[in-house]
Amino acid sequence: MKTQLNLPQFEEQMGVGGIATLIQLLQDSGFEVVGPQVRDQAIVYDVLQKAEDLPRGYTEKQERGFYRLAQRDDGAYFGFTVGPDSWKKFLFVPKERLWKSNKNKDGNLCFIPEKIACPRRAFLGVRACELAAIRIQDQIFLEGPVVDRPYQERRAATILIAVQCMSVAPTCFCASMNTGPGVSEGFDLLLVEVPEVDHHRFLLKSGSPEGEKLMGELRRMKCLYPTSVEDSLISNQQIAMVADAQMRSMKPIEDKKLLDRSFHSGRWEEISKKCLNCANCTLVCPTCFCSRVEDTTDLKGDHAERWRKWDSCFTLDHSYIHGGSVRQSGKSRYRQWLTHKVSSWFDQYGKSGCVGCGRCISWCPVGIDLTEEIRAFDHEKNFGTTE
Repeated sequence: MKTQLNLPQFEEQMGVGGIATLIQLLQDSGFEVVGPQVRDQAIVYDVLQKAEDLPRGYTEKQERGFYRLAQRDDGAYFGFTVGPDSWKKFLFVPKERLWKSNKNKDGNLCFIPEKIACPRRAFLGVRACELAAIRIQDQIFLEGPVVDRPYQERRAATILIAVQCMSVAPTCFCASMNTGPGVSEGFDLLLVEVPEVDHHRFLLKSGSPEGEKLMGELRRMKCLYPTSVEDSLISNQQIAMVADAQMRSMKPIEDKKLLDRSFHSGRWEEISKKCLNCANCTLVCPTCFCSRVEDTTDLKGDHAERWRKWDSCFTLDHSYIHGGSVRQSGKSRYRQWLTHKVSSWFDQYGKSGCVGCGRCISWCPVGIDLTEEIRAFDHEKNFGTTE
């Protein structure tokens, strides 16, 4: 598989103990550090207090409808791929109040703007496919005709510390989506972990003034030292290894054209027999952005609130209009999800809504694999059964 070009060159590195110094430096600079940690037998993203919270020595085994933690023998801090969480939940939060109102003594309504909870955050451990997902959400919430203010404020207060993948899961297919595994842009600071027994270290590269500021502080603390030509080769070898080991793939442009012609395919009925409409795939997806708005009031009618909550195109209420839902069947709801993600997303945003992270494959309880379904549609086309 073709490896990405124009990848960052590394000039400095730090020892393995430097990760603790980096976390402390971020905290001392006023950042809440969010990163991976082990919880409930999975690797999730949450606030880190210290380097020991990171899932050092852990990796995972993933396949269709399967996820299990496993141990590594090299003590790597970032020797895993992705779990059920995505960074989306910190920027486009699952539940938030948009405004509230009270009736004053004169009987008039007084609307109270909602103060947005917006701590300065550093995301530590963002993968290439996740950077691509954040870029997609930036496009949705910041570059459309209406800017989403809560997302805008949280995004502006966040810096992204990326890590390069050193392992691959059977569910990964970012290389075919051109979203990884090499990190080339969109980061403030990039870390490449080299867990060699006699020289465990991190290569560093800044990608913004904020990242350069962090590196400057690390230099001042004498935590950085020069890299060698061999170190850059190691980084490129990691990328090539991960790309070549990926077992699944998609073809974004061809898949869009295929699904454009497959609305009446009998394959949708076959998928609906397996799909539980549980919405797991949309909840773990780092780019899905469906939501609903709920208005509540107290019994006296003196106080009201408006809340935004995550929703899914797999719920009946999501497509509800006067008279009922326009997508009554599981078939129509799965078709809406997959065709939007892989096809009509192009019409809206000029790219696929899938970044190849594979979460929807691992966390589907019945093991539906969207790459396999796309191949099935292609098979129908070749045998003349797709309209």
